[in-house]
Amino acid sequence: MSGRRVVVTGIGGELGSRVGALLEEQTWVGEIVGIDANPPRRRLRRTVVHVVEPQQHELIAERIVQANPHVIIHLGVWEPDARLSSAEAQSFTEQLATAVFDAASRVSALESVVLRSGIEVYGKHSHSPHSPNEHQPLEPQSLFGNMLLGLEHKVSELAISRGTAATLLRLAPVVGPHVPSPLGRMLRLPAVPFNPLGSARFSVIEDGDAAQAFVSAAQHQPHGAINVVADGSLSVMQAASLGNRISIPTIGPGWWAAKSLAKLAGAPVPEHVVELLSHGRLANAEHLVDTLNFTPVHNTKEVISRLYEWPSVIRIQPTRQVA
Repeated sequence: MSGRRVVVTGIGGELGSRVGALLEEQTWVGEIVGIDANPPRRRLRRTVVHVVEPQQHELIAERIVQANPHVIIHLGVWEPDARLSSAEAQSFTEQLATAVFDAASRVSALESVVLRSGIEVYGKHSHSPHSPNEHQPLEPQSLFGNMLLGLEHKVSELAISRGTAATLLRLAPVVGPHVPSPLGRMLRLPAVPFNPLGSARFSVIEDGDAAQAFVSAAQHQPHGAINVVADGSLSVMQAASLGNRISIPTIGPGWWAAKSLAKLAGAPVPEHVVELLSHGRLANAEHLVDTLNFTPVHNTKEVISRLYEWPSVIRIQPTRQVA
């Protein structure tokens, strides 16, 4: 397999820029086309980048159909309260997905779609497995979890209608020095809330490891869901102590107060992060190693330890209007 044409949506984000840079190093990759409302954050030497707004459906579809890719890597997913508000993130994500999947249905060379999803799709019910694998029921409660599940349904429907592979990469929370992570911002506050009535633990994934998973999935084209999670886990108290933060026991109405104070401090907390802080968020990543022959380089403790050494990533207020 060589000379494969690849389209990357969301190439202007930190994860998308990393994916683009890694693709340029691959001998099996030919033409690369990137689509985003913003230019890449890294210098990409052989990637053709189209700067297009999410609501420009016809132009996005035109660029994708013209590229006639063998693989589409769809990273155009806005996490609530990362760079946009929850409503804006949902609107932009849905608008871009509509354009991309409409175009994908008309791409003659298409063999595979690789989707950025997340382990938020598992939700956190009391009867949920401690560390769900890819076969567990999907019962998200948060807006972000439901957004991702909706995208998974659309990609799966596309794969069935076209007879292509659909790889659903369910990422743990992505953390990196230039990633606008609501979880990362929350953990860097002077005081971090946690649930004293449980033993909530969570895992993350470093952005470079996440990018490598996407490139591996684009190359091998497996069909189905894959959890992408770093080794190890931490409790919220352990994570806070790594940065010499104070852990504040929080229950019931206390979460409303914690969210309000965090927002005033410039770290708005979406509901999927409250879920993690109060219930934890883990997933079984054995399938990642078996399917993609890939093991994340950085474990959860390493990533969170390094989080406290990186410059803060400030939430950027949007200047575009939601249609």
